[in-house]
Amino acid sequence: MAPPLFWRQYWGLSSGNPSLAMEQCGQTLIHTTLRFQSCDGNKKIHFGSSEPEDFRIDEDGVVYAERSFQLSAEPTEFVVSAQDKETREEWQMRVKLTPEPAFTGATEKDQKKTEEIIFPWQQYKHSSHLKRQKRDWVIPPINLPENSRGPFPQELVRIRSDRDKSLSLRYSVTGPGADQPPTGIFIINPISGQLSVTKPLDREQIASFHLRAHAVDVNGNQVENPIDIVINVIDMNDNRPEFLHQVWNGTVPEGSKPGTYVMTVTAIDADDPNAQNGMLRYRILSQAPSSPSPNMFTINNETGDIITVAAGLDREKVQQYTLIIQATDMEGNPTYGLSNTATAVITVTDVNDNPPEFTAMTFYGEVPENRVDVIVANLTVTDKDQPHTPAWNAMYRMTGGDPEGLFTILTDPNSNDGLVTVVKPIDFEKNRMFVLTVAAENQVPLAKGIQHPPQSTATVSITVIDVNESPYFVPNPKLVRQEEGLLAGSVLTTFTAQDPDRYMQQTSLRYSKLSDPANWLKIDPINGQITTTAVLDRESIYVQNNVYNATFLASDNGIPPMSGTGTLQIHLLDINDNAPQVNPKEATTCETLQPNAINITAVDPDIDPNAGPFAFELPDTPPSIKRNWTIVRISGDHAQLSLRIRFLEAGIYDVPIVITDSGNPHASSTSVLKVKVCQCDINGDCTDVDRIVGAGLGTGAIIAILLCIIILLILVLMFVVWMKRRDKERQAKQLLIDPEDDVRDNILKYDEEGGGEEDQDYDLSQLQQPDTVEPDAIKPVGIRRLDERPIHAEPQYPVRSAAPHPGDIGDFINEGLKAADNDPTAPPYDSLLVFDYEGSGSTAGSLSSLNSSSSGGEQDYDYLNDWGPRFKKLADMYGGGDD
Repeated sequence: MAPPLFWRQYWGLSSGNPSLAMEQCGQTLIHTTLRFQSCDGNKKIHFGSSEPEDFRIDEDGVVYAERSFQLSAEPTEFVVSAQDKETREEWQMRVKLTPEPAFTGATEKDQKKTEEIIFPWQQYKHSSHLKRQKRDWVIPPINLPENSRGPFPQELVRIRSDRDKSLSLRYSVTGPGADQPPTGIFIINPISGQLSVTKPLDREQIASFHLRAHAVDVNGNQVENPIDIVINVIDMNDNRPEFLHQVWNGTVPEGSKPGTYVMTVTAIDADDPNAQNGMLRYRILSQAPSSPSPNMFTINNETGDIITVAAGLDREKVQQYTLIIQATDMEGNPTYGLSNTATAVITVTDVNDNPPEFTAMTFYGEVPENRVDVIVANLTVTDKDQPHTPAWNAMYRMTGGDPEGLFTILTDPNSNDGLVTVVKPIDFEKNRMFVLTVAAENQVPLAKGIQHPPQSTATVSITVIDVNESPYFVPNPKLVRQEEGLLAGSVLTTFTAQDPDRYMQQTSLRYSKLSDPANWLKIDPINGQITTTAVLDRESIYVQNNVYNATFLASDNGIPPMSGTGTLQIHLLDINDNAPQVNPKEATTCETLQPNAINITAVDPDIDPNAGPFAFELPDTPPSIKRNWTIVRISGDHAQLSLRIRFLEAGIYDVPIVITDSGNPHASSTSVLKVKVCQCDINGDCTDVDRIVGAGLGTGAIIAILLCIIILLILVLMFVVWMKRRDKERQAKQLLIDPEDDVRDNILKYDEEGGGEEDQDYDLSQLQQPDTVEPDAIKPVGIRRLDERPIHAEPQYPVRSAAPHPGDIGDFINEGLKAADNDPTAPPYDSLLVFDYEGSGSTAGSLSSLNSSSSGGEQDYDYLNDWGPRFKKLADMYGGGDD
């Protein structure tokens, strides 16, 4: 690589509109750029060098050093020519190259003076002298490297007008970077026109500045038209590449062939992507693990695409690779380029390259007979593929040993085991063992090129266990055809069951009746013989569609005991055991001959041929029936009854009708039709009241009304008897004394003091005989004292009239004493007395004011001894002298 070239001057030769200029390229660039500017449009220019062995110029104006050489202190000169390809017009420019150190802090006096550029210059072809030509300014772009170290302000170029010799001019610049944000980057000396930069530039922030230079006189008048100045910031390699992600994830199927695309990693560089500073190159620094080869992958150094370069990717051995990727700018130059790294994680995805393999060649299981949905064996397999993927999930199928489809195999989604399940009942007496052949394969086919067999096979040996099974009747249900009317005690049939357990030792079966709705049958518990216990009747409510159903039970003595049921269906054949009857039982007709027809129907519980067609006729007796009525059959089941005479008095008539069926032998009956004859209107409707009564109240209604009346009378009679008995009991309780001496102790209320003696107006009517007292003053029946004994019959005390003759008082008292002596319930007797019931009181006044103490001593009470044992205690208390 040629050493860097540095220059500080712009040289230009005028040739009409075009101009040719050399631009400053920076400290670290090894080439410079020539740009051709045309005032009348772009031209296709071909560049040439007077020293082609040392310098080469491309079509874009870039100057390259063709060899390495050292520049002396003296400037190296060569001529650059530019030729228009269309007009063949040619321009030339002389370039001087002088070695100059980088901007490392040299003082301003150490730097060479910036040359002035006087514009415009015009050079005519084949002319050796220059001639000034008046025209506007033309300034080529200024290239300024970023990150310059100064010193600042750093001079860039001096702007001059060719009129500054005759006028005193002032120079200024405007635009972003000068008087617009960011302000203060570029300044100009208003007197000398020296344009300078005040601080380092950053191309990544602003790549170019567009300024406008102005020249005015001291009065501010514009002397020259404003000129555009373009300052390009030349890029330097001051930014490292940066990956978009620090960790990149990719996948590649196992067994992929070399050249398989895996993933793309991308890095960016803030430097100029069109220059070497921003041109990145990628490479793989390391691979972990290094099995089976340390170089399993490669990367496209320009695009970052990672592809496989070696075979042998096996997920079962290596599931993941980790690559360290490096990105370097300067087109990957390890000396000058800046680098950065990232991690690429490549996961090897699974493909079905391993079939399922059984862990054993034979599996064993057992199942009780007659059981379904029972898992009898677990089939286990191994598969090296990734679990719970279609390449790992196993599917099982039976290839032999189950022609009847008694088994199925389901897959456990968690363990991948095969579950052999019974789906149909198995009979031990038919099959005691099964040997199944089973194959296992994955949900997806094996990958191409895999040499393993696509499936694995094994055998399953299943043993059937004998269990006690339920007996079963043969046939079930059993149909028996039998005429109805079979008498009780007749043998109907034999209904037996069979025990499927031929290889178990157990006793014979026992039979019992389970369901017999009409209780017509019984079964022998040993031999299953069925005998009738009642007459079979087809017309019974328990017979449906001529069939009577009975259910029987057969039980064995196995462990555990089992039983089975069987249904006996008796199809009863009809016999002519029912005579027909007339329907309806009541009818209404008119007194006159027209209209008076009554439609009747014959009803027979029997069925064909023991039912219709029926014959209808009237009996010969009594003679009035045929004299008044006539009957005509209108169909096999219907007939019409009508009057024979012109007029029949209104009333209710019983018309007997003889109905005969078609059975063999015939069955007939005489049914009475109750006919209500009434007066009718022109429409044939009854108009008299009797019709309403007769039609509204039938025989049943009349009987119900009579029963209600009888019950009501019985209730009334019972009530009267009860009232009489109550009065009798009330009279027996009354005290048998003379009305004049009828004085009863009553509890009087003294809470009211009254107004004195004048208020003591007592009602002496309460001292009368109890028979004359109001009924509500008598103690009600049912309320007894505890000292009364209701267990004995009430004695019959004599009843004295309300106004007795004085001569029979003694007799009356004597009879009452005898009755009291013979009354075991009459007090006094030793018993618990309760005095909390005082009664309703008495309207008589208190007797406490009567002074009986003086007269008590004079009274002789010896006569109380003659009154019987009940008064003996009283006689002892008051009689017997002074003692």
